Amino acid sequence: MAGRIFSPGKLLLTSEYVVLDGALALAIPTKWGQEFFFEEIEDGKSLVTWTAMHNCQPWLEAEIQYKEGKILFTNLPESASFILKVLMKVKELSNIQFQRDSSYSLTTDLQFPADYGLGSSSTLMNNLADWAEIDAFELNDSCLGGSGYDIAVAKEKSALLYQNFKTERKVETLKFKPDFKKDLIFIHLNKKQNSREGIELYRTKKASSELINAFSDLTEKIVKASTLEEFSSLMALHEHNLGNFLGMETVKEKYFQDCPVFIKSLGAWGGDFVLSSKFPGYQEYFLDKGFPTIFDWDSLIA
Repeated sequence: MAGRIFSPGKLLLTSEYVVLDGALALAIPTKWGQEFFFEEIEDGKSLVTWTAMHNCQPWLEAEIQYKEGKILFTNLPESASFILKVLMKVKELSNIQFQRDSSYSLTTDLQFPADYGLGSSSTLMNNLADWAEIDAFELNDSCLGGSGYDIAVAKEKSALLYQNFKTERKVETLKFKPDFKKDLIFIHLNKKQNSREGIELYRTKKASSELINAFSDLTEKIVKASTLEEFSSLMALHEHNLGNFLGMETVKEKYFQDCPVFIKSLGAWGGDFVLSSKFPGYQEYFLDKGFPTIFDWDSLIA
């Protein structure tokens, strides 16, 4: 038995960090994602041959004996150890995969650079869960943690509103294609931000229910914004309020103080992508600042 599974990447537009405590968040899927190719070989050897690729070029290879949980060969021991950990959790949760003595050829192909922060891990978790017919949220919670919004996007392949109430998750898919989307741009900050570091800082601040409700309210208003002006004002307010709570300067204060339009962090502060809008000379402006990687809405968002 062989096949292919695909999960899209994601961008978190609102409620970064506070989504961990139940704030309503808006997230959208990207055109790029991660493919997963699988083949079962009934040979009785209980082996997994794992190949991880980026744009069809292999970077990680491993052979794993899954009955004993041993790595027999790999070119990257640390990365292979993580894959082993995940596969053992899949084996524990699944009633289908790894319950026979078959061998498996498993290949992943990541379509975007790993430092883009679009969900190399969440797309992997969802692909494996889909293949093994297990709960992707449970697999992700066991192996990585986080709010789970990225898993929701990978599962639904849609823009969505997401809330994690600890005891339950609320996922509402929606068509989020603002009339002014042609005016929006995404700028990469040339580095991958470690989201765990940001989460650790956030956890020291102890968000109040009033703060969580305020960001939920902002998310609802942002979804309903009908003009670029209204959307921009709400995004600037979101960035300002979160910066005040975290005690951190915003990305605009850090890099783009003279920018004539809003700059909104997407996900972990300090790296990955930011959202902004076009203005006369915007390409030259960001290039001069040292940020040449710019996407418009339709080239990046599914």
